[in-house]
Amino acid sequence: MKKVLIIGATGTIGSAVRETLLNETDNQLTLFARSASRLKAGERETVIAGDVTNDRDLDQAIAGQDVVFVASSGALGRFANKIVAAMDRNDVARLLFITSMGIYDEIPASIGASGNLSHNSMLKSYREAADIVEGSDLNYTVIRPGWFTGGPVDYEITKKGEPFGGHDVSISSIADFVKNAVADDNYYSHDSVGLNSK
Repeated sequence: MKKVLIIGATGTIGSAVRETLLNETDNQLTLFARSASRLKAGERETVIAGDVTNDRDLDQAIAGQDVVFVASSGALGRFANKIVAAMDRNDVARLLFITSMGIYDEIPASIGASGNLSHNSMLKSYREAADIVEGSDLNYTVIRPGWFTGGPVDYEITKKGEPFGGHDVSISSIADFVKNAVADDNYYSHDSVGLNSK
């Protein structure tokens, strides 16, 4: 059993990861969200309302965790700086951080080059966050999913520097990858991985 903090617990990916970890593991979950009133804690869950840019809120949430999973949107570079610093302060090493496909210009033109950083300024904050996480001393895995879809668990993994295999991936596939990375601290450790449907 591990203690897992989900930052962004009310979002699409945070909610899917929460459900998967509750149904398929015995992990204890801490759900961290600005709008925590939307969350009802089950017996293996704790809910914390907080702001990811507030050091005191982050310290309260991160202290004593085994794994921190981040699925947020907004000023991701700023968020990454705050989270990495809080994890260092609290001696928590394992970080799983959702960014986006395209931040390394790894999308082949055949599947949509507009999903690349050089064609899409929205990806800059995702790349900034990835650079901060990869530059840290944490045991990180950067996760770069394709566009979210419904459907079963069915995905392939590409590594940084490899062309992305497709432009979408099911939400359940992302949650499955996170479940595996929570279970094994060496699973794609110190790596940046793309996830797309097979």
